[in-house]
Amino acid sequence: QLQLVESGGGLVQPGGSLRLSCAASGFTLDYYAIGWFRQAPGKEREGVSCISSSGGTTNYADSVKGRFTISRDNAKNTVYLQMNSLKPEDTAVYYCAADPRAPPSDCSRELADFGSWGQGTQVTVSS
Repeated sequence: QLQLVESGGGLVQPGGSLRLSCAASGFTLDYYAIGWFRQAPGKEREGVSCISSSGGTTNYADSVKGRFTISRDNAKNTVYLQMNSLKPEDTAVYYCAADPRAPPSDCSRELADFGSWGQGTQVTVSS
């Protein structure tokens, strides 16, 4: 069974950094585009970033561009989201998910394209 597990969330002050990890079990991530999503209380889940299975294409929401960096280490079967210069509005539960249909050089931030969701990790940015 495909399973993704997020980790690395926590409480951080504005301007701080966190690195989220998305680890796969039961399958290899090599052939999947991976997306990071977040959902704040009372808001819809939104796509934050994605990375193609080849690792050569990444995409970011405008709200995080220049602050967040997505990367993958297929040898460790893990995808990362480095989050710098965090703001209170980044507070949310962060999820990763896999898209098995994306071409190797493409990725999407559309929720409908993704399955095999993780359970999420809480990120709270507050002083």
